[in-house]
Amino acid sequence: METREPVMKSRVFVTIIAIFIGLIIIAGACSAGFAAGRFIAPQASLTSFLFAQNDSEQSAQPTGGEADGNTPADLETIFEPFWQAWDLIHDQFVDQPVDDAALMRGAIRGMMDSLGDPHTSYLDPEEYKELTTQLQGEEEYEGIGAWVDTSSDYLTIISPMPKSPADKAGLRTGDKIIAIDGEDMTGVDGEVVRKQVLGPAGSSVTLTILREGEEPFDVLITRASINVPSLESRMLEGDVGYVHLYVFGDKTRDELRTALKELIAQNPTGLILDLRYNGGGFLTTAIEVASEFIDDGVIMYEEFGDGNRKTYEAKKGGIATEIPLVVLVNEGSASASEIVAGAIQDRERGTLVGATTFGKGSVQIPTQLIDQQGAVRITIARWLTPSGRTIHEVGLQPDVEVPITDEDTANDRDPQLDKAIEILTQP
Repeated sequence: METREPVMKSRVFVTIIAIFIGLIIIAGACSAGFAAGRFIAPQASLTSFLFAQNDSEQSAQPTGGEADGNTPADLETIFEPFWQAWDLIHDQFVDQPVDDAALMRGAIRGMMDSLGDPHTSYLDPEEYKELTTQLQGEEEYEGIGAWVDTSSDYLTIISPMPKSPADKAGLRTGDKIIAIDGEDMTGVDGEVVRKQVLGPAGSSVTLTILREGEEPFDVLITRASINVPSLESRMLEGDVGYVHLYVFGDKTRDELRTALKELIAQNPTGLILDLRYNGGGFLTTAIEVASEFIDDGVIMYEEFGDGNRKTYEAKKGGIATEIPLVVLVNEGSASASEIVAGAIQDRERGTLVGATTFGKGSVQIPTQLIDQQGAVRITIARWLTPSGRTIHEVGLQPDVEVPITDEDTANDRDPQLDKAIEILTQP
């Protein structure tokens, strides 16, 4: 293919620079529930684990370009090797014509990867669609039903979704997928592995699992259509109300308020908020959920690289701000779950029971790219609990630690839930 003329190269260069600067200035022109939003999540396959907030609440961020000391001439010099490589590919690569869109997406992905932050990344159009679908709850998707971490050496289970094929197959938090249908996944990019795990409902996949303390073993799973509910609620023994929150989606607040009204109408002695294996969701939803249990004051802080902080406070009108409360957490509780649990713990609003949480406390801004070319998510801050604690890579330590053994699991026992009921019903 003929090498592009210098004048064309210059025009394309100016266009790309304008787009890059625009992406930094714009805090995300995302659709639906992602409206100009930021999210906090484990580097989990579309999971997990995302947080969004209104663009009007967003702090101004450095815009790059000349503000960083790089003039257009400097940037053009910096990009000369890029365009040299671009032209060499078009001139010399054996399989022509090359896919310019694929080259562009690869360049963006490489730019994100070069920052060395596993949570700053590029989502191609398919990945972005799946991500928005899961939290908007508008459609089903097909797979095994698990939140996963794509940033580790192997694709790692953060938590199986309730009643999903992954859950029924016995997959656990921390399980590593080291082979798929007998094909070794060592050294394969986590997103590539994740896509191989996905597949049409009714099809089967054999996953080779590496679990701590055990020899690798195979699990045959039949994929299904996955539609994750926001929550379930019911009354338990001892007149204790119980709400199990599965995800912090855009419908969660309304569903939670409905559930709380129904439970409180039955005069419970206390409430259990179960956040176990909840991989996260929208930031706005996390603040709304915490506000149902905390009537005022700080819920969390967002701390930026320059030391500045943004404060998030409880919204008025919470339904369950006085009733005795126990929050269940474990190693699968991440991001939004940790914001809520951390606020309740620091504000001494309730008791945390279970195991140390996942430890994901960085904040990402998702920005949808033009021409429906996917999105980039960029880490812009870390969040802190009301007392100023960071949980990133540390997690939250429960007030009452209660392990669940393999024997408990095999016999369908839940000592964590039993302890929560005991705390709320003891004299």
